[in-house]
Formats: sequence, structure tokens, C-alpha cells
Amino acid sequence: MMTGWLYLIAAGVLEIGFASMIKPTENFTKVIPTIVFIIFAFGSFYMLTKAVEYIPIGTAYAVWTGIGAVGTVIIGMVIYNDPINTMRIFFLCTLIGSIIGLKLVS
Repeated sequence: MMTGWLYLIAAGVLEIGFASMIKPTENFTKVIPTIVFIIFAFGSFYMLTKAVEYIPIGTAYAVWTGIGAVGTVIIGMVIYNDPINTMRIFFLCTLIGSIIGLKLVS
């Protein structure tokens, strides 16, 4: 069972990578960022398919998107100067709590 969660965490981290690379691709007109995006996206989906061999698809998908969303929001705030405010932090924390909750009940 732990193997599935390791695959899922890897898939989520790779999702952060590909989602964070969308902006640097400049609508997929920049070659290197686009290649990096494709590599991360392929890796993320591959790891997700491995994870669902061990974890129910609904749980895996929710946790995968949650990891990606949390990580991408943080990358956006740190690297791309996305706004940081109390409500964004609050909802980010509720999302993290939901991801932990799904792990605990699976």
C-alpha cells in the first residue's frame, strides 16, 4: 500500500512541475519550457497510473490534483508573484487538510 502512495506523491510533485511550466512556455511557443512541460506531464500521468494500481481512483485523483494545486499555488506566490492574502492562505490550508483527510480514510 505504501508503494501506491509513493507513486502518488511523485505524480503530484511532477504535476506541480508541469503546471508551473505552463507560464514559461508562453502559449507553447518556447521550445525548452514546452519540452520540460511535456516531460513532467508524461511523468506525472505515468506515476498516477501506477498509483491507481494500489489506491482507489477517486482518492488518487483527488490527492493528485490537491498536491498539484497546493504546490502550484505556492510556486505562483513565490516565483510568479501571485497575490498572497489571508483568504488564499486559509483556503490553501483547508485544501491541505482535505488531502490529509483522504489519506487517513484510505
